Order: sequence, then C-alpha cells, then structure tokens
Amino acid sequence: QVQLVESGGGLVQAGGSLRLSCAASGNIFVISAMGWYRQAPGKQRELVAQITRGGSTGYADSVKGRFTISRDNAKNTALLKMNSLKPEDTAVYSCNAAGVTTSNQPFNSWGQGTQVTVSS
Repeated sequence: QVQLVESGGGLVQAGGSLRLSCAASGNIFVISAMGWYRQAPGKQRELVAQITRGGSTGYADSVKGRFTISRDNAKNTALLKMNSLKPEDTAVYSCNAAGVTTSNQPFNSWGQGTQVTVSS
C-alpha cells in the first residue's frame, strides 16, 4: 500500500501564488514518476505537470512558464509551485505517483485531492 497526502491549496486572487505539496508513504521501493492532475467542475481530469525520478519534467501548455514541479527522491515528496494564477486554474488538484513496492509490485496511487480556487 502506498499513500499520498497532499497539502496546500486554498483561495487566492488572480495573479497570486500557491504551493502544493505531496508526500508518499508506505511500502515504497522506488517512485518512477510523480505528477499533479486537476479536474474542474464539468471537465475531465487533466495532467498539469509530471516529473520523473531523474528530474525530467513535462507541463500542460496552459501552465507552462507559470507552474514548476520538483521532487525530493529521498523524501518521496513532490512540490508544485503555481505562480500567476488565473481563474481558469480553479480545480481540484490531485497528486499521483507510480512506481514499485518493496514486494516488487507496481503501484499507481492517488492523493485525496485539494481544492484550488482563484478569484478574479
């Protein structure tokens, strides 16, 4: 079992910044990739940012230049820094981690989600 706990999020005015944190725990041998997804009301969940164990990153076009994802492999944590937030960034943000457990089983785990609301 691998659990993800998110923190951060909240209400911010347009142009402001927020930081989301994700901590993974449990029977983790290695986490290959960590990412942040978001889902706005009435819309499908979309990938916001992803980072590999080696530090390679990928971003949705809508957040490039504004969001930055990073991770600490030793602590099994990921951080999403969000700057220049826009009302269209309002959504529930969820952390995802994929890897292998200490029992040599693959896992793909999700956090409970955290609300980000950007007011205009």
